[in-house]
Amino acid sequence: MCGIIGILGKADVTSVLVEALRRLEYRGYDSAGVAVVSDGTLARRRAVGKLSELEAVLEATPISGKSGIGHTRWATHGAPNEANAHPHRAGPVAVVHNGIIENFQALRAELVAKGRVFTSETDTEVVAQLCADYLAQGLSPQAAVAQSLARFEGAFALAYLFDGEDDLMIGARRGSPLALGHGEGEMYLGSDAMALAPVTNRITYLEEGDWVVLSRAGGQIYDALGNAVSRAETVVNLDAMQVDKGNHRHFMTKEIFEQPSVMALAMSHYLTSDHNQITVPEGAPDFTKFDRLVLVACGTAFYACHVAKYWFEQVAGVPVEIDVASEFRYRAPPIGPRDAVILVSQSGETADTLAALRYVKGKAGQVIAVINAPESSIAREADLALPIKAGVEVSVASSKAFTCQLTVFAALAILAARQRGLLDAAAEKAMIEVLVQAPRVLDEALKAEPQMAEAARELAKARDILFLGRGPLYPLALEGALKLKELSYIHAEGYASGELKHGPIALIDESVPVICFAPVDDLFDKTVSNMQEVMARGGKVLLVSDAEGIKRAGEGTWATIELPACDPFIAPMVYAIPAQLLAYHTATEKGTDVDQPRNLAKSVTVE
Repeated sequence: MCGIIGILGKADVTSVLVEALRRLEYRGYDSAGVAVVSDGTLARRRAVGKLSELEAVLEATPISGKSGIGHTRWATHGAPNEANAHPHRAGPVAVVHNGIIENFQALRAELVAKGRVFTSETDTEVVAQLCADYLAQGLSPQAAVAQSLARFEGAFALAYLFDGEDDLMIGARRGSPLALGHGEGEMYLGSDAMALAPVTNRITYLEEGDWVVLSRAGGQIYDALGNAVSRAETVVNLDAMQVDKGNHRHFMTKEIFEQPSVMALAMSHYLTSDHNQITVPEGAPDFTKFDRLVLVACGTAFYACHVAKYWFEQVAGVPVEIDVASEFRYRAPPIGPRDAVILVSQSGETADTLAALRYVKGKAGQVIAVINAPESSIAREADLALPIKAGVEVSVASSKAFTCQLTVFAALAILAARQRGLLDAAAEKAMIEVLVQAPRVLDEALKAEPQMAEAARELAKARDILFLGRGPLYPLALEGALKLKELSYIHAEGYASGELKHGPIALIDESVPVICFAPVDDLFDKTVSNMQEVMARGGKVLLVSDAEGIKRAGEGTWATIELPACDPFIAPMVYAIPAQLLAYHTATEKGTDVDQPRNLAKSVTVE
C-alpha cells in the first residue's frame, strides 16, 4: 500500500527521500512524488510509474531543501496520473496520505462552495484544501491540522509540510500506521520502519488517533483528545542485507529459497532446546479453556488458516472456524469467552484484519496475533502476539511468510493436543521430530525447480488453469491458483479434488491444464481417480507428487514434478514450493513484474 517518508534534516533531503521511497517499493505503487521547503517555499515534483520516472523528473528540474515529504501512491480515488499523485498541495500546505477519507465528497462540496479550486480526483486533496482553508482563517499550522483531523472520517496516515516553516512537520494516524524516527538534530516520519531504515533505527510508533508536531529538536505527540502524551522509543534492528536480492533475479526467488532457513529459525523459537516439547516464550495460550478457535486473515494468510484448521481439528480435536477478515465483522459472528480468535497478518497492519481484531476484543477469551512485525498495530492490540520470524519479505506475493505461518500453526496444534490430553510426552516428541524435518525436505523440494521451470513454459500459454488438492493439500491448491493469478495474470482456480465433478469439470478440455498436488497419503487413490476423470475428457494433467505417487498414478499425465516423500503432517509446507515456483516461472516466461505485480500492494492498509 502507499508509503510515506518525511524528513527534517541538516542538509538537502531530496535524494534521501527518494532512497527511502525505494525501500517502500515493495508495498506496491503506481506513482511517486516529493515536496520540500526550498528557500522558504514549497517545491514539488511528481511522476507516474516507477521511481526511475520521478528521478528523471528531478534530474530535469531539480529541487532542494532541508525539510521534505515523499510518497509512493497505490491508486484508490482517481486514476494513476500526475494530477492524482502525492504530495497534494493547496496554497501554503502540502500533504501526503495513506488511507481513505470516507467523507471527502461532503468536505469537497463544502470547500468548492467557498471558492476553493480542486485539481485532482483524490480524497487526499481535501486534506490539503481543508487545512489551507483554516490557515486562511488565521489559524496556526498546528491549530489548522487539529481542526482538520476532527472532521475526517475514515482511515489515514498523514504528513503535512508548510510554506515558510522549515522546522515544522506534522503527522497523524487513524487506522493506518505511522512511525516517528529520531536522529541527532534531525527528525523523521515514515509509514513503517523500512522507510526509516536508511536514516535511523530509533522508532516511536504512534498509537491509534495520535498526531505529532515535529521540529529538529524532537516531537510532541498528542492523543485523539488533544492531550500531550509520550510514547516509548524502540530500537529496530533491520539488517540492510535483508532487502538486497543477493544473487537472485527477483526478491521473490530469494525469499522462496530462504524458506528452509527461516522456517528453522521459527521452529527454534517454539521448541525447547532438546526438541522434546513445544514452548511459547511470549506465554503459551491455554487451549483447554477454549471450545472453539476462530481464525481470521486475508489472502495467502487466509489459506494458511485453511491448513491450520485441518491440523487443529485432526491433531488437537478442537473445532475451528475460518473467515476472511474483510467479511468477518460485517457478518457479526457471535464470539464468546470460550472462543480464542487467532488473527494472521504478515505486516500486522492489514486494515480488515485489524478491524476484525477490534470487533472481537473484549468478546473473545483470548485474541492471538500471528504476525511478522512485532511492533505492528495488530501485534500491539492483541492479547498475545506470536512472531513467525520470517524476516523482511519484500516481494508483494508472499512466500516465506506463508510457510513460517504454517510453522507457527503446526507448533500450536501440537501444543493444543498436548494440553487437551491427546498427546503424551512421547507422542509430542514424535510429532516434533516430524516437524523439524520440514526445512530439510523443503530444501530437497527446491532442487526440483528445473522441472517446475520446464512445466511453466507450457503453462504460460494457457488462459485458464485449475489446481486440485485433497485434505490439507486443498488449501495449497487455493494458494497455487492465487499465486499464479497474482504473478502471471492467468485466470486460475483452486478446488478440492472431490468437487471437480460438481461443476468445474465442465471447463475441462485440451486447453485447460490441471495441476494436481497429490502426495502419497490416505487420500491419494481418490485424487488419482479425479485425475482420471480429467484425462478421460482430454484434459492435461500436471501431477505434483513423490516418486511412489508418480509410479502409482500410471501413464496419461501431461507432465510430472517429483518432490521428496514426506510425512503427511508437513506436506502442506513442502507443496508450497511448487505452488510458488510454478507461478514464479510462469510469470517470468510471460515477462510480468514478479516482485510488484500490477494493481497489487504488499500491505493492504485501506478497506
